[in-house]
This record gives sequence, structure tokens and C-alpha cells, in this order.
Amino acid sequence: MAILVDDPLWANHGTLWAHLVSDTDLDELHAFAAQAGIPRRAFDADHYDVPIDRIDALVSLGAERVSSRDLVRRLLASGLRVRPKDRHRR
Repeated sequence: MAILVDDPLWANHGTLWAHLVSDTDLDELHAFAAQAGIPRRAFDADHYDVPIDRIDALVSLGAERVSSRDLVRRLLASGLRVRPKDRHRR
């Protein structure tokens, strides 16, 4: 059971963004995000988008830094991954 945060590689709004996920369940993810002060509007089907300047705080709260490849692999293994084509259906 882990909360994962990947490398901030996606540029938007003048900063780089990472993904925050759970490899267990969405309730765990939502609880962690709420504890970290991440707004629910940052949630996108299976992950939260988080700016680079929040990563150290997330890690200090217990998130595990992983590569983007490992994050996707573990999200797929958990069964929580939402395919891009299905994102807007949820």
C-alpha cells in the first residue's frame, strides 16, 4: 500500500507537474491529498496533478518518489488506471 509521486515532467501554467497516485485504492489517495492540502479539483480520474514545488512536502508526508514509468506500471497493476480515452466518461 503506497502513495506514489512521479517525476515532474509536464509543463503547464509556468511550472512542471507530477502525478500523485495510490497503488491500492482511491479512498487512500483522496485522504492523503486532503491531508496534504491538495484541492479535489486537481484529481483527474486516477491521479492528482501536483506542481513541482509541492513534491518535497508530499514526500515528507509519506509519498514515495518513483519514475513515471514505475508509477504507470504500479497503477496498472493496482487496477486503478483509467485509460486516456475513458477519462472523460468518469
